[in-house]
Amino acid sequence: MAGPSQIRQRKANSPLQPTNDTVQDDEHASEVYQDPRNRNHIEKLLETPQASIAIVSLLTALSFALRFYKINAPDEVVFDEVHFGKFASHYLRREYYFDVHPPFAKMLFGLAGWFVGFDGNFQFESIGDSYTTNHVPYVGLRALPAILGSLTIPVVYAIMKESGYSTVIAAFSAAIVLFDNAHVTQARLILLDAALIFFMSLTIYAYIRFRKLRYREFSTDWWTWLITTGVFMACTWGAKVNGILTVVAIGIAVLIDLWDILDINKNPSIDYFWKHFWARAVGLIVIPFIVYLAFFYVHFSVLIYSGPGDTFMSPAFQETLLGNEMLLNSQGKEAKSSNLTGFADFRLLSEIRFYDTVTLRHKESKVFLHSHIERYPLTYEDGRQQVTGYGHNDTNNHWQIIPTKALPETGRGRVVRHNDVVQLLHVNTRSHLLTHDVASPLMPTNQEFTTWPKDDHSRHNDTLFQVVLLEGHEGQAWKSKSGYFRLIHVPTRVSMWTHNKQLPDWAFNQLEINGNKNPTEKTATWFVDNIIADENGEDPAERDGKAPNKEPKSMNFFKKFAELQLLMLQHNAGLTASHPYASSPINWPFLLSGISFWTQSETSKQIYLIGNLIGWWTCVVALSIYVGVLGADLLARRRNLDPIPDPARNRLWNNAGFFFIVWGVHYVPFFLMNRQLFIHHYLPSHLASALIAGAVLNFVLSETINYPISIQGPSTRLRPSQYSDIGIKGPIILIIFSIAMLSMFIFISPLTYGTPGLDGDTVNSKRLLSTWTLHFAAKKTGEVV
Repeated sequence: MAGPSQIRQRKANSPLQPTNDTVQDDEHASEVYQDPRNRNHIEKLLETPQASIAIVSLLTALSFALRFYKINAPDEVVFDEVHFGKFASHYLRREYYFDVHPPFAKMLFGLAGWFVGFDGNFQFESIGDSYTTNHVPYVGLRALPAILGSLTIPVVYAIMKESGYSTVIAAFSAAIVLFDNAHVTQARLILLDAALIFFMSLTIYAYIRFRKLRYREFSTDWWTWLITTGVFMACTWGAKVNGILTVVAIGIAVLIDLWDILDINKNPSIDYFWKHFWARAVGLIVIPFIVYLAFFYVHFSVLIYSGPGDTFMSPAFQETLLGNEMLLNSQGKEAKSSNLTGFADFRLLSEIRFYDTVTLRHKESKVFLHSHIERYPLTYEDGRQQVTGYGHNDTNNHWQIIPTKALPETGRGRVVRHNDVVQLLHVNTRSHLLTHDVASPLMPTNQEFTTWPKDDHSRHNDTLFQVVLLEGHEGQAWKSKSGYFRLIHVPTRVSMWTHNKQLPDWAFNQLEINGNKNPTEKTATWFVDNIIADENGEDPAERDGKAPNKEPKSMNFFKKFAELQLLMLQHNAGLTASHPYASSPINWPFLLSGISFWTQSETSKQIYLIGNLIGWWTCVVALSIYVGVLGADLLARRRNLDPIPDPARNRLWNNAGFFFIVWGVHYVPFFLMNRQLFIHHYLPSHLASALIAGAVLNFVLSETINYPISIQGPSTRLRPSQYSDIGIKGPIILIIFSIAMLSMFIFISPLTYGTPGLDGDTVNSKRLLSTWTLHFAAKKTGEVV
């Protein structure tokens, strides 16, 4: 860069005069005298269109080779394939499911599964389940993210070229992503991140193309790239919930752009500003939202059958699904009986009656209300029996509903209704559910739940509970599945509640049931999962005859959309449970930890998500240099000095600054989140840092930039042109850097591809940082002297 003798004094500010001519003032290219004849012939060759096509073709071919290499290994379910592979199955079976992420990328997996002949019957139950044994065309499913991950490389290259950087600089940024082990690992498995990153990179590319047309505003090309940016932005958001950060990043860039347009010295007319404002509102808000809505419209249209996601949704939503128990029961199973008026008596099989034996389930955690003969560890004279939350079907989940009032022998008076007071009898131990003013084991502020012997009436009042139906009205019948309720203890007014923290080994690590002192606590919501038997021990399905098939009810699309969005936000925020491979965002750029995706003990094989150290640490250095250069430039300009030529400065602030916004917006918010966080959440920011690294390398190698790069408008007054003069140093650095990246990639590749198996000493050699938790490592033994 410029030496001390070259530092220029800034010219005094002169009054700005509005002009009708558009000047390319965002580059401020001062007169730079360059003789193209002195340019290195290799550099000139690399800047030809033919060379650029050849290099991007080579990068793309390498990208496909690295991501498709041994894509059939392992032939087992890996990491979160248990979730996203399962969702593809649900689309093919058209069964409703619930997930915290939007549906676009998962629908693509369903489409890929249909294309390769997957029938959806394999359910991806556990990590390590065999694809080969179950005849699953898993390679076809994995091919989708591999294709998207491979195509991300030429998009990164194109972003840098469109931003005005040379072929060498563009290839440098692309190489950082191309040879990155973490990106390759994510792109070879049935996971969402490859789709997220691909559409994020397309959004960046489209926005840069749009910005290059700013001197031809409202032209056909201008509108095309504006709308294209919005569509890709919606695809990014629709691929994974983190995609909302891309929307925010583009939004910040647009606000900066509009702030510049609002400058009266550049555009005296406020009408001109509003034209730009409404154009961006349509292209970057309205159209993306319509596209995002369309993903959910298709999602709801495909998933028309009852599935595992039913219980997350409201009763009204569930009744729109074919085969849903709530639909079958809520409309009533028609069993006509004659009466004095001659009208049919329509009884509801889902109605719960006194003396029915039922299973109760918590709405959020899905655990059953459970009890067993084991006692709490503290010794009491009464030997209190444990009451817990249990996640599996078991006869110890059976409770009989005992009335506390006189009942008629037959008829509707035996139906349990809103605000009825009942006792719950644990069938296997013949004891009543009870809570009292004793601290629960895990939460001293909440009440302990236990049981009391059926024939001991000394604590009768402590066994009384009120059934409070959500949004219930007086006389409303309590129904299975659809009858969400809170169970309120009559004497103390606490509500029966559970949470995600497990009890110790003495309770078999089951969940704690306790009394929450807020009787209207929203998470203290339960439902009757099943009616096991009536008061005579018979199947209740027989008491009203066989039910006819029911047509699903309709529900407004926007109501379904709003309900699902709210649930997605709530459950995403609720992912707070600890995980052995969760990590803090401060560790991510330095690769201090990874994630164990898959292991196979017999062969000592493993997949460990970790990035390429050379590439990631290069990006950290580049980010540090970038921030340092901008800080130094600000300080120098306060002293009326210009250490950086105007063209280079403006490229750093405007173009690399946009990349920095993308990096920061996709990284900083994770510091504010309390949910589980993993290193793969940093991958979008890592791509943005690769773009910054290219910009910084160009700044270090050349005082000049390729200019102009924006499309000339009809009234544009051009500044003198110039080119980036990186010389022979650029290609040499690119070659050395690419060889180093490839060498590191190959060294770590057994952890990326899960093959071959490694002995303990070799595993230790792959652990480049002591914080990496690799499996099958050999134990280090001290030398005996």
